[in-house]
Amino acid sequence: MRLTKPLALVAALALSAASLSACSGDTGSSSGASGAPAADGTNKSIAVVAKGYASPFWAAVKSGVEAAGKDLGYEVTFNGPDNETDVTRQNDQLNQALVRTPAALAFAALDSTAQSSVLQQFADAGIPVVAFDSGVPGSDIPLTTVATDNKAAAAEGAKNLADLIGKKGKVAIICHSQTSLTGQDREQGFREWLAANAPDIEVVEVQYNNSDQAVAQQQAGAILQAHPDLAGLFATDDDGAVAAAQAAKTAGRTGVKIVGFDSGKPQLELIKEGVIAGSITQNPYQMGYDTIVSVDKVLKGETLEKFTDSGFYWYDANNLDDPDIQKAVYE
Repeated sequence: MRLTKPLALVAALALSAASLSACSGDTGSSSGASGAPAADGTNKSIAVVAKGYASPFWAAVKSGVEAAGKDLGYEVTFNGPDNETDVTRQNDQLNQALVRTPAALAFAALDSTAQSSVLQQFADAGIPVVAFDSGVPGSDIPLTTVATDNKAAAAEGAKNLADLIGKKGKVAIICHSQTSLTGQDREQGFREWLAANAPDIEVVEVQYNNSDQAVAQQQAGAILQAHPDLAGLFATDDDGAVAAAQAAKTAGRTGVKIVGFDSGKPQLELIKEGVIAGSITQNPYQMGYDTIVSVDKVLKGETLEKFTDSGFYWYDANNLDDPDIQKAVYE
């Protein structure tokens, strides 16, 4: 898609941005320098459009974004839809950002395939794009992607789950998304590690829930009922991990080993209780901070690697108080 909007459409989009500014997740937040051009004529605004807005994970990303904006002298606006299934709302927020002509866009794609055409409009307008959390496969528009190495992180989850069940038996996957790159990479990383290192472990089911905890709990319950000999469950996000734990509690399946992803407060409590064996935490604050650092480098003309790893940790009840883990978890 090429940026050939008539002036009437641009005006309409501007009005739309104004009318939506009162909506939850659309007001944005800003930090750092003024959004007006700096004294030297440069644009100091960065638009950040995330997958979500209010969850603990995105709140931690937002904190990192705002800290880097302040440190580096940028005005940073942070938006995201109310839930991680609303691709239409996220596209609206991208269009609103485009009308404001920021110096750069930082973007976490909900649907990396469906949103490639929207990103093309930024490229045609000469606005550089940095991806974070989720990449945009097959597109060379994002100049780098700041994210957890989700395949490696999921492989770490697979390794720990395999050790917990003696490297044999049946396991299932509760996956938060079939369309986002994070969901795809976590499922694939988990499967690939098992195939290479624990061939006696069989993945008997994979269910996708679009980060809906109620749906995930129903799925986990159905899996536990269908497989009375299930040895383990791997959840690819915080909602799925908590859902799997609650389903196991309800079913009285205390012997099923549950390994999660992310680190919201409910999951941390369930790990302390021993209901969840352990989890992989990303480093969302660092992800947000590194995203703005990467944008700054792009605007200064530096060439970046296509992937910037923001890191991850395995944590359980034994190392939860480690200072490095405490910096990475979020509540």
